[in-house]
Amino acid sequence: MVLIGWYGKRRARSTEDYRVAGRRLGYLFFTGTMSAVVLGGAATIGGVGLGYTYGISGMWMVAAIAVGVMVLSLAFAGRLQRLGVYTVSQMLGLRYGGRAVKASSVVMLGYTVMLAVTSTSAYASIFKVLFNMDRPWGIVIGSVVVIGYSILGGMWSITLTDLMQFLIMTVGMFFLLLPFSLHSAGGWSGLHARLDSEFFDPGAMGAQSIITMFVVYTLGLLVGQDIWQRVFTSRTPRVARWGGFAAGVYTLLYGIAGAIIGMAAAVVLPDLEVSDDAFAALAQDYLPAGLGGVVLAAGVAAMMSTASGALIASATVARVDVVPLLSRAFALPKPRVHEESGGSGLENPDDSDASMKLDRLYVLVIGVFVTVIAMIVPSVVTALTIAYDILVGGLLVAILGGLFWKRGTGPGAASSMLVGAISVLVSMAFFGVAANEPIYVGLALSLVVYVAVSLSTPRTNSATLGEWQARLEGSRR
Repeated sequence: MVLIGWYGKRRARSTEDYRVAGRRLGYLFFTGTMSAVVLGGAATIGGVGLGYTYGISGMWMVAAIAVGVMVLSLAFAGRLQRLGVYTVSQMLGLRYGGRAVKASSVVMLGYTVMLAVTSTSAYASIFKVLFNMDRPWGIVIGSVVVIGYSILGGMWSITLTDLMQFLIMTVGMFFLLLPFSLHSAGGWSGLHARLDSEFFDPGAMGAQSIITMFVVYTLGLLVGQDIWQRVFTSRTPRVARWGGFAAGVYTLLYGIAGAIIGMAAAVVLPDLEVSDDAFAALAQDYLPAGLGGVVLAAGVAAMMSTASGALIASATVARVDVVPLLSRAFALPKPRVHEESGGSGLENPDDSDASMKLDRLYVLVIGVFVTVIAMIVPSVVTALTIAYDILVGGLLVAILGGLFWKRGTGPGAASSMLVGAISVLVSMAFFGVAANEPIYVGLALSLVVYVAVSLSTPRTNSATLGEWQARLEGSRR
């Protein structure tokens, strides 16, 4: 991975290369990198674990991710690709004008950092199986590799390593673990003979749990910086649309395969104490030594692809959005940017060498921070859940409203984000962090406030809307 990252460094000759791979990925690279970034350790190891517990119904978590990728690709990706921005906050600034919506970048940074922490923590589970290694050392080894190749070439290195990781994941899951585990369980007929009928019921997980999967993962994928940044790498809107849709189809098949593998594990390993151990246990005990190593490598590849995507997203949001926002708020020296219409703040293209050096520093600093947090905090699931809920409940309405409703205004967007985020947090105090209700309350109040405030405030000025429309039509970058 580090060697591939070093090769990617040769392609990163500008800030745009470093952050979004020069916006020139074709179908193969784009589909591979989009698939790799959405299929992390949770989808791979967690998906098999859900199949172990619920049978074929365990596919719904990954299916919800797949639907999110498909909806994003077919409905939004073409528009997003034409904008020529780097971050979600830049999109909001370009659409609404003003700086009130810039506060969204703080929420996005919190989300991407926590996503990176959870992906980084996951390395330890595989390295413990492989080498009986203590958790902190497993995290450090995985982090050194990911930070190393991410620093070298930014998104180009991450794209090339994602493609390699995509191939390893495909071979490991579809061509090794699936057929070997099914064979060990006696084939599909063996599953039917030795498992209860509930394992073949798509609704066995329960309607409420399935709905939760779609609320959290499908909606979260529509507004996540780590996913949008992949959309920005595509060569054309058509690549973003259909390459992304192909990634969604692949993700759906991956989820079904994971659930079936989990069912096979329930037959041959019926006494596991922790369902998430099924993936590693199958690879270790039911595949030949070398092939089992490839499957375990597929698990690590899935974790690394998500971690590197979250890392570059965190660094980009911090550099492009959050630091300039804090500089204005506290009267600090202002970073060198030029202001596009709507305050998008794109980097000065004449300063690309210095800009890439600073981008690398941001990746390093945030990578070290993420590694330390992953080592000292045993579980960050609660923090990630809070970040996901605020992301969806606070930002979704303003983002979709900006894309599809011309009457939406900056004050309406800012108010909806504030009300949505606060209502999510307050609702969590009543319903609990893991409940669905906080997102529903946040979305409902955010929508009401967005429409009401937008209709009661002056329309967005024509210059801002004109620049926005020109970007959507692809006539300006």
